[in-house]
Amino acid sequence: MSSENPVADRLGAAVQGYQAAVDDFDREVARLLGINTTDARCLEILIQETSGLTPRELADRLGLTTGSATTMLDRLEKVGYVTRSAHPSDRRKLLVHATATARERAFALISPLVDDGRRTLLSRYSAEQLGLITEFLTRAAELQREHVARLRGV
Repeated sequence: MSSENPVADRLGAAVQGYQAAVDDFDREVARLLGINTTDARCLEILIQETSGLTPRELADRLGLTTGSATTMLDRLEKVGYVTRSAHPSDRRKLLVHATATARERAFALISPLVDDGRRTLLSRYSAEQLGLITEFLTRAAELQREHVARLRGV
């Protein structure tokens, strides 16, 4: 989709290239963890949400049915990447947590990228520029989430 705004076109191409590179990286991390990309996204969510999530919350975040989420959690539990425990305030619910093994293996794969990013990217930009980049990416992610919800409703 070319427009009459070459800056917007270059930015769009850069965002697409970045998204493709992230998708490729995520696929390789999943492969090395021995899981599929949906399972890897589940682990990513659980690693960020240290207090744990219910299976229903995970299903909603991933756009899965509860049955599919249960099957996914069974797979992840079998390989030692998640645990399920009783919810502290609602006996009818379970909480799912990423295990220390999952965290260690994921961080071992991801840390070199994070370290290289800090060393080679962050040093190139001023605090003001990084603030602008952060604002752009935050708003772009919000827009993306809105359109994921729209597509899930189709």
